[in-house]
Amino acid sequence: MTNLVYRNYTKHYLSVDCVILGYEEEELKLLLYPRGFAPEEGKWSLLGGFVNENETIDNAALRVLYNTTGLEEIYLEQVHSFSEPDRDPGARVVSIAYYALVKINQQDIDLVREHGAHWWPLSKLPDLIFDHRRMVDKSIERLQQKASSQLIGSELLPETFTLIQLRNLYNAIFLRTFDPGNFRRKILSLDVLERLDIKDMSGSKKGAFYYRFTQKSLDMKFKPIFNLINQD
Repeated sequence: MTNLVYRNYTKHYLSVDCVILGYEEEELKLLLYPRGFAPEEGKWSLLGGFVNENETIDNAALRVLYNTTGLEEIYLEQVHSFSEPDRDPGARVVSIAYYALVKINQQDIDLVREHGAHWWPLSKLPDLIFDHRRMVDKSIERLQQKASSQLIGSELLPETFTLIQLRNLYNAIFLRTFDPGNFRRKILSLDVLERLDIKDMSGSKKGAFYYRFTQKSLDMKFKPIFNLINQD
């Protein structure tokens, strides 16, 4: 009886698309590859794939990420489902978009090159296939929401970093320039960073202390940081 009910409905394909974000040269970057099959063959696309019969959508996204970058145990968050009937001219495909935060210097360069993938600055993205630009925009919006309620950085910055490097990351995420003094004062007021007894001397004679995230900063959420930074 159940099978008869199922037969009354058409079958759809289920896929995942991964908005893979990294941080390099004070810019947030997106990993794209030239699509290898029709429709839209050769045009720039997010990394993705169909969900296999015996895997969850989360596992499918993790598989795509590992097969593309060689990385495991990276930050991954489901963003939105895209189900417009005509979104893929090749077939009826429902796609679940995820965004991932990776450290570019830890990627498997050979794997990335094998896919023909390339890191694009968010400020210079090429035209993307289908609704992939919408996926990117929604992912950036979600990342900004995360950075507003939780101190971002451990997924993108080196283990030790200066407050200037942290502020530059926030500038890249929010696409704006935060006031250096206010940022420093209000971020330190959260009491979730540990200052080290070593300095980065490359920027000035005085140097800038290195910091690292405490376990508290990795485990807890705080009052909205974005609002905190913007308060006078």
